[in-house]
Amino acid sequence: MFTFKQFSIQQDKTAMKVGTDGVLLGAWAPINHNPFSVLDIGAGTGIIALMLAQRTHAEQIDALEIDEEAYEQAVDNFENSPWGDRLFCFHAGLDEFIEEPEDEYDLIVSNPPFYAEDYKTENEQRDLARFQDAMPFEELVEAADLLLSENGIFAIILPFKEEESFIALAKESELYPIKITRVKGTPKSEIKRSLLAFSRNENPEIEIDELIIEIDRHIYTPEYIELTKAFYLKM
Repeated sequence: MFTFKQFSIQQDKTAMKVGTDGVLLGAWAPINHNPFSVLDIGAGTGIIALMLAQRTHAEQIDALEIDEEAYEQAVDNFENSPWGDRLFCFHAGLDEFIEEPEDEYDLIVSNPPFYAEDYKTENEQRDLARFQDAMPFEELVEAADLLLSENGIFAIILPFKEEESFIALAKESELYPIKITRVKGTPKSEIKRSLLAFSRNENPEIEIDELIIEIDRHIYTPEYIELTKAFYLKM
């Protein structure tokens, strides 16, 4: 059980545990446009959808999860949260979900599976969750293009090395970066992740910054504390 300030996450059934990537995206995703509807693609435990329920007044927060155990866990976490009436999880793959799109969304978020450098592990379920085979970037961009409302925002977290190619891929679907935050674990470490936000309107002024998580082991930077303090108990 992972306890946040306003909700808790049960994660005993799923291979995908609460991690920094999900928390970063949930706390960082732009909401200045007051989204009415939100879609979380690849919900895992449901953490990002729950964080957005806490951060926004969105009345419709849908999540999509293909893995049965993760889906059941997300449903439980939604029902046990203060926002159960606004949260809904679909047990489906992205390809099925976009076959008959019913809604457009003002905010689409995804913490997609990555190719891990160490490649396959012994745990097949975890591999499915970690691997981009399960959700190719092309499919993700196609879904965002199909489901994003006219003034909507699509936000994603990726390995930094994928940033450039993902931006190029999004551009082909006329989705343009509006905000980029590059994340480092410590001041001396390399950039590990990119947080990217896209819209349908090409913006010459892309907001670009860097976020460092820790100054030293478990000593967090003021920026990281500011970003996550609404969620973490000890921040």
